[in-house]
Amino acid sequence: MNEKAEVPLKRGAIAACLMLGVFMQALDTTIANVALPYMQGSVSASQDEIAWVLTSYIVAAAIMTPATGFLAGRFGVKRLFLLSIGGFTLASILCGAAQSLDQIVLFRVVQGMCGAALSPLAQSVMFNIMPRNRQGGGMAVFGIAVMVGPVLGPVIGGALTEYLNWRYVFYVNLPFGIVAFIGSLIFLPEFAKDTTRKLDWFGFAMLSIAIGALQIMLDRGEEKDWFSSPEIIIETLVCCVAFYLFLVQTFMARQPFLKPSLFENRNYAAGVIFAFVVGLTYFASMALQPPYLQELMNYPVLATGLVMGPRGVGTMVSMLIVGRLVARIDIRFLLTIGVALSAGSFYQMMHWTPDVSETTLAAVGFFQGAGLGFLFVPLSTATLGTLAPEQRAEGAGVYNLTRNIGSSVGISIANSLLSHNAQVLHANISAAITPFDRNLQPGIMRFWDPGVRSGAAALDNIIQQQAQIIAYNDDYKMLMLAILASLPLLFIFTNAKAAAQTKVEILHD
Repeated sequence: MNEKAEVPLKRGAIAACLMLGVFMQALDTTIANVALPYMQGSVSASQDEIAWVLTSYIVAAAIMTPATGFLAGRFGVKRLFLLSIGGFTLASILCGAAQSLDQIVLFRVVQGMCGAALSPLAQSVMFNIMPRNRQGGGMAVFGIAVMVGPVLGPVIGGALTEYLNWRYVFYVNLPFGIVAFIGSLIFLPEFAKDTTRKLDWFGFAMLSIAIGALQIMLDRGEEKDWFSSPEIIIETLVCCVAFYLFLVQTFMARQPFLKPSLFENRNYAAGVIFAFVVGLTYFASMALQPPYLQELMNYPVLATGLVMGPRGVGTMVSMLIVGRLVARIDIRFLLTIGVALSAGSFYQMMHWTPDVSETTLAAVGFFQGAGLGFLFVPLSTATLGTLAPEQRAEGAGVYNLTRNIGSSVGISIANSLLSHNAQVLHANISAAITPFDRNLQPGIMRFWDPGVRSGAAALDNIIQQQAQIIAYNDDYKMLMLAILASLPLLFIFTNAKAAAQTKVEILHD
């Protein structure tokens, strides 16, 4: 892919089409979050079931991202990009028209599979069509498209759901997709194919099955009472067997899907684990906040999106700052700041009640987003910067795969714990409240008389609300402990400044 666009105007048109596709894909990582409670009511799903709308998309994208290089070499960059745009747009329409949870999840899987290639392809093409002295600017434009999508996602999703319908959080992709497809068809040049590139299909299949089985087990475990269910036992066995076969293939095959030599690099090994934790904590928090705001605090969906907006702004601002500091300051120091901001925001959130102010919500969200910026850029640089040039493309694919798996696992665990803890807390609180308690008797008999049907129902609603509040606080505490547990990884990183000074073009997703 060494061809350069001959005319600056054509380069601008190509860049616009590419960035539109990337923006559309990035937008979908957050736009559906604020609409989840509305989808939940529309398709009669429980809180842990509706989380499949998020996890199915993330898992599908994670699995398909490492295969992008092979598919691009075999079918051509232009054809793959057009197929990805077309498939993503069609899947978005089908998501909007879905009539059941199963349909939404199925079409979200298709959407994630199609969208996985958009970001790596766009970055690769941008790098190749720009003159050498403008490649840095091209990557900056790419980074803006990647960042702006998640920032605007909650706001656009809230507005569409408030004034139209939750289905329009998917339909909104139609105009973006049409313009990007037609523009790419006209302006995107053909690039040379690499038909000699191989893919370890067996290793790829085993890893995909292992990830899929793990995700289904986590998503359905709470509903099926975990290992008392034959289904959960089977899914766990499938996951373990597939992962074992993947490991055997990895160490025995001549050209495995994942080369073990990558993990001989200490920075890379530590960075991949760190990325898993970052994905787990950040996206789980993003999934928890909309139902908290809408169900416990009675926020309208538009207000929910606006309150969540500062989180994305914090990420953008911090990434711009860190981009200037990463080559001057030890990366481990920047990562420590990121962990401190993230853990501090979770500490604040674990003490929230429905009386928390909008100012506090926005401020905590801003600093949490800033924490992600202080983690994402230095972590990507430290993880990939010390790899050999021929290892970076594969390393970046596995790095993004791990982060996405962490995201889906984090969402599943957080929702499962929320549902389980809310039930346990409801039972414990109910057992502690009786009409015979002298301290509680005046209040209960006046407002929530358990001897009257209406009073018992009102009392149960209050108990359920209190149980939910404590369960959310427990989830945020778990996320705080998880991000703090990543601190020892900083001692594994070596040559942090050297990595920061290496000019690495990082694959975003």
